[in-house]
Amino acid sequence: MSSGSTSESGGLSHYPQVERLLSIMARLRDPENGCPWDKQQSFETIVPFTIEEAYEVADAIEHGSMQDIQEELGDLLFQVVFYAQLGKEQQAFDFEGIAQTICDKLIRRHPHVFAEQQQTSVEQVSLTWDAIKQQERVQKGGHPQASILDNIPIGMSPLMRAQKIQKECAKVGFDWPDVAPVVDKVEEEIAEVMEEVKQDPQDHQRIEEEMGDLLFAVVNLSRHLKVNPETALRKANRKFAGRFAKVEQHFAAQKTDLSDATLSQMEAIWQKVKHLEG
Repeated sequence: MSSGSTSESGGLSHYPQVERLLSIMARLRDPENGCPWDKQQSFETIVPFTIEEAYEVADAIEHGSMQDIQEELGDLLFQVVFYAQLGKEQQAFDFEGIAQTICDKLIRRHPHVFAEQQQTSVEQVSLTWDAIKQQERVQKGGHPQASILDNIPIGMSPLMRAQKIQKECAKVGFDWPDVAPVVDKVEEEIAEVMEEVKQDPQDHQRIEEEMGDLLFAVVNLSRHLKVNPETALRKANRKFAGRFAKVEQHFAAQKTDLSDATLSQMEAIWQKVKHLEG
């Protein structure tokens, strides 16, 4: 077990549903009578489910149903409990150890709250947070970061990682002061994409590279406009899918297969759907 960890039953006696959840998880992983699927899982195999559940929480929040949010948070909590059970089986850590670790970290990284250290702004709090993270890295036996970008996970979604990279660079002043040059950069990158297409439409490697630069610039524009690109794109996806479904419904009502409709016919209905949505 992790150092300082206590058993679930001792530390969670005032939270019967947490105890119940941990008990259910242990039973699902029981070598003899557990669920065949759950018994086959490992840290690696459940990672995709954890990521999926996090996105489902975000989707529930966007839709605004508190019941859905509660349900999706439960699914996400189950992922943590699953990892805790795997850690317990390997005698590495348990749920109580996970909770203890995050409690200790939160107290350590918020001296302005728990140690009566004065902080006067969000920016100062952020700087203190980064400095404490650096100290923790060294105390764990690591070396000071060679780059301020070292701690950004490679496995983040590309949009999220691009935004995080830009935020970290902005902290040390490597950022445009206002939005105008960011817009210019987006327009420049669009021109470079089209130039590559004009030069050789079959050179997919070069076109891909320029498209990457364009997307990175668009994420930067989103950041400067204080818009989360993941949230914006998720909403755009949902809006597009909803409108396209109405286009499909229109042609279905006309007993016309969508593949038989012309682009101009579909575009006309698309515009009508947009107009009706206001």
